[in-house]
Amino acid sequence: MIRNSLIFIVLLGFATMMYTLYANFDGNTELNNVARFYANEQNIQDVGAANLVTAVVVTYRGLDTLGEVTILFLTAAIIGFFLKLQQANASHGEPKRKPSEIFETAARVLTPIIFVLGIYVFVNGHLTPGGGFQGGAIIASSFVLMLLVGQTGHFNSKLFNIIESISGVVFVFVGALGIALAGGFLDNRIMEMGTFGTLLSAGAIPIIYIFVGLKVGSELSNILGNFREVQQEN
Repeated sequence: MIRNSLIFIVLLGFATMMYTLYANFDGNTELNNVARFYANEQNIQDVGAANLVTAVVVTYRGLDTLGEVTILFLTAAIIGFFLKLQQANASHGEPKRKPSEIFETAARVLTPIIFVLGIYVFVNGHLTPGGGFQGGAIIASSFVLMLLVGQTGHFNSKLFNIIESISGVVFVFVGALGIALAGGFLDNRIMEMGTFGTLLSAGAIPIIYIFVGLKVGSELSNILGNFREVQQEN
């Protein structure tokens, strides 16, 4: 009885809070001061990116992006660590069924297409929706498909670690160049802005997104590869 009463009180309080938020919400009919700063024409010309979201994420909020990449790296390292710890206690399962010929053929056809799509997404992140995180995740999904059909052979985690490390170092280095040569950390004006709307535009943003994509893709692929190695060893 007491437990049900406490649950009811919590739900009532939550409903009251949500109703208050709903009753006081009147929507926004115009941009606030921060949004106007990001969206004004002069600002777009300064950044040179057709994708305004990219301009905000990579330049104005570049430190946030660095934090997100760091969190992803720590997540990958922790998951790999605990997967290794489970080796001693894991039990042997039944042999896995071999993938069908249709699945294997589809994987061979789709894997390079998915990989190229991931590269396209982060290379064109300053022009179209997408960017380094999305492109890296797409690349990792192609690695998942390879794992499902057993086409990865011996997993080379050192290669992924090298790519991940180099990408992270380059990301921070480019950010530091923004402090030294332009107006702040990850300021994309350290390179020529190029012609607005073209591939070679937006200064250093394409370079930044390429290495963000490589870092995210290698980290996620490393997690999957470590998981597969643990399963094979058990």
